[in-house]
Amino acid sequence: MKKDTVIIGFMLFALFFGAGNLIYPPTLGIESGTSYWAAIAGFVITGVGLPILAVTAISSVKNDARELADRVHPLFGAVFTSVVYLAIGPFFGIPRAATVAFEMSLEPFTSASPFILFLFTTIFFLFVYIVSINPSKMVDRIGQFLTPLLLLAIVILCIGGFFLLDSSVQQPGEKYAQSPLFTGFVEGYLTMDAIAALAFGIIVVQAFKDRGISSRKHLVQSTLKAGLIAGVGLISVYASMGWIGTKMASAGSFANGGDILSGAADVMFGSFGAMLLGIIVGLACFTTSTGLVVASGQFFHKLTGYPYKRIAAMVTIASYLIANQGLNTIISVSVPVLTFIYPIAIVLILMTFLERLFGGSANVYRGAILMTGFVSLYDGLIEFGVSMPAVTAMMEHLPFFSFGLGWIVPALIGGLVGYLIKSTRHHPIPDKELL
Repeated sequence: MKKDTVIIGFMLFALFFGAGNLIYPPTLGIESGTSYWAAIAGFVITGVGLPILAVTAISSVKNDARELADRVHPLFGAVFTSVVYLAIGPFFGIPRAATVAFEMSLEPFTSASPFILFLFTTIFFLFVYIVSINPSKMVDRIGQFLTPLLLLAIVILCIGGFFLLDSSVQQPGEKYAQSPLFTGFVEGYLTMDAIAALAFGIIVVQAFKDRGISSRKHLVQSTLKAGLIAGVGLISVYASMGWIGTKMASAGSFANGGDILSGAADVMFGSFGAMLLGIIVGLACFTTSTGLVVASGQFFHKLTGYPYKRIAAMVTIASYLIANQGLNTIISVSVPVLTFIYPIAIVLILMTFLERLFGGSANVYRGAILMTGFVSLYDGLIEFGVSMPAVTAMMEHLPFFSFGLGWIVPALIGGLVGYLIKSTRHHPIPDKELL
């Protein structure tokens, strides 16, 4: 395997491995207990499998994620893709990474005052902008230097988890008692990696193009290889971090996954553990934030024609301002939005690989996305706290609704109706429009 593919694969791992990747697997582990392996399998499907598919899907088109969404309708493509980039970028993804980095790397040694958060985020985002201002050099900076250091710190922590934590695994909590696989699947939404992959795809493709790969076939093959490298790393880390969580169930109660990891690091390594965890969190959140600034900057530069460096500066400043609102505020708003857009992104990604079955018909795309959107909008409003008892009474009849996957059957029905309309009109999209 070529050195460039390995370096880009390492970069992709570092871009994916951010705040959510750190805090959610330990929580899953501590809550799932003896049902851990089924739960982590579901988590890996949405946290690793779908992101790799999404990156590969981007490599199969000429431009970026908007080209995939345009297959529904150009207006939908512009709006939905913009919402995705804003969600994973300046509104939620980047600020969450910065605040998690503060709470797990610096806060244990200082206080939780807004002024300390202000100082930390000022320095954090200054370096994020410096690295992101030149995207071509970012690949080497992250892939060659930061990722190996990040992996080394993670390996030390994970080895300690397997050999230095000897508590027995507890019974699963209520959340994972019945359907751990499906519950883990939905929990994988919170990493944001499947929708982040729609943004990171353009970085990976451009990195390969900068290295002389131009044919679509070779781009897809190289992207898939880099994705597999990143995927193996992510699965290994998720499984290890989650296993640490299972071993910490008897150590007391914890507020979140960050607390679980902090407690485990202290049990295993004492004060050195806090420093080690700080290195992991700082590097993970920094690389992810940098990648998201670059991806957002490149997308909105293409969309608007505005200079990349100015857009990158605006994304950085907006992220900086929102990060100073605190992690709890960011999470409380981001979860409902992710609940709404994630199923739509999943259906769009999967249909990209299945479109040969229906000739790439826009009607099939529209039917599936429309029906998915109805259900995911309901789920998002419920997460926001909107009460809709009459609608809920109807939604409860949907298969898989209790697992948070009520959108699956409506998506299939919508796609089928679109296919029937296509067959009736005999008007498939010409092959040249699919390229």
